[in-house]
Amino acid sequence: MPIYSYEALKNNKEIVKGKVEAHNHREARNIIRQMSLVPTKIVEETKDQQDDIKISRQKLPHMSLGDKIDFTSTLQILLQSGIPIIEALTFIENDAAKKKLRFIAKEIRRQVIAGSTFANTVSKYPKIFGNIYVGLVRAGEDSGELEKTLERLVELQKKTAETRAQVIGTLMYPAFVIVLAIVITTIMLVFVFPAFKDMFDNLGKELPPITAFLMNLGVTLKTYWILIPVIFISLGATVYTAFAWQPSKHWIDANILKVPLLSSLITYSNFSNFVAVMQVAYEAGIPIIDCLYLSSVTVDNHTLQIKLNKATEKVQQGQHLSLALRDVNVMPKMILFMIATGEQTGRLGDMLYQATVFIDKKLASVISTMTKMIEPLMLIVIGGIVLILALALYLPLFQSYS
Repeated sequence: MPIYSYEALKNNKEIVKGKVEAHNHREARNIIRQMSLVPTKIVEETKDQQDDIKISRQKLPHMSLGDKIDFTSTLQILLQSGIPIIEALTFIENDAAKKKLRFIAKEIRRQVIAGSTFANTVSKYPKIFGNIYVGLVRAGEDSGELEKTLERLVELQKKTAETRAQVIGTLMYPAFVIVLAIVITTIMLVFVFPAFKDMFDNLGKELPPITAFLMNLGVTLKTYWILIPVIFISLGATVYTAFAWQPSKHWIDANILKVPLLSSLITYSNFSNFVAVMQVAYEAGIPIIDCLYLSSVTVDNHTLQIKLNKATEKVQQGQHLSLALRDVNVMPKMILFMIATGEQTGRLGDMLYQATVFIDKKLASVISTMTKMIEPLMLIVIGGIVLILALALYLPLFQSYS
C-alpha cells in the first residue's frame, strides 16, 4: 500500500507533518481529515523511502532494561502532561538521547498514525518489549488509564533493575576471585614451576607427589601453550552449555534450591519480581488468571515455574489464589498469609504491595548475610591455593635438608 507524506494545519494555526498509508491520494486526504487536520500538502513516498519503512517494520533494535525505562518514563511524563501520544512519540523521535530510541519512537508513531493503537503496535515486537510490557500496556489502554499503567510499569522496571543489580553484585565478587585465582595459578604453573625443574633434578631425590604432578603439568602447559586457551574456552563453553541446555538447567534449578542460603537468594529474587508484576497487573484491571501468566514470565527457576503453573491451573478450576499457592508449597508462608488476607478483605492489591515490600526486605537481608559469608570463604579458597602451591615448591627443599 502506498505511503503519503503530508503537511496539515492543526486548529487552523499549527503546521504538523506525518505519514499515512492509503490506496490513493483521495483516501489519504480523507484519513488526514478524520484526524481533525486540514491537509495542505500530500506527497506519495518514493519506492526507496517505502523500502526503508518496510525494513523498519521487520526489525527494530534491541532495547536494554535501561533503554525501556528511559523510553517508558519519558512517554509517561508527556502523556500525563496532556500531550497526545503521537506528539509524545514525535518528541522522543526528535530529542531522545539514543539513536535506537529515536528510531523505535519513529516506527511506533508511524504505525499509530496509520490507525494502529499503541498496544497493538508494541505487541508486534514481543522480543523487544516483552510479554509483561505488552500485557500491561494493553490493559492500560482498555481501561483508559494508560498514563497510570505506564507509571506503574516504570516503577516495576526500576525495581527489576534494582533486584538484578543486587543479585549480580552479590555473585560478582566470588566470580571475580575465582577467575583471578585460576589466572594466578596458571601463571605459576607455566612460569614458576618449570624454573625450578633443573634445581629439583639436581637434588637427586624423588619429588613429592604434589610437586611432581604440578611440575609435569606446568612443563606440559609451557611446551604446549595452545592448550591454555583451549582449556579456558572449553571451560567457558561447558558452563554456558550447562545453563543453556534445558535438561542440565532443569537439574541445576532443582538442586540449587537445596543449598541453604543460596536457595533463599533464588527464591526471594524470583518472587520479588513475581509479586511486583502481579500487583501492577492486578491494579491495572487484568483478570487474576492473566496476572498469574504475566507474573510467571518473570520466574527464571524452572522448578518454581512448574509449581506456579500448577497453581495457575488450580485457580482456573475455581480455587482461591492463596489456597492454590499453598497447595503447591512454593511461596513463603508470610506472603501466603498476606494474599489470603487480601482476598478475604477485598484489598488484594494493597496486600500484594505489602508483600512486595516484605520480599524486598528479606532479599536485602539474604544478600547482606551472603556478602558477609562470602568474604571469609574466598579467603579460605585463596589461602588453600597459596598453601598448595607453596608446599609443592618447598617440600623438596625440606626433604633435601633433612
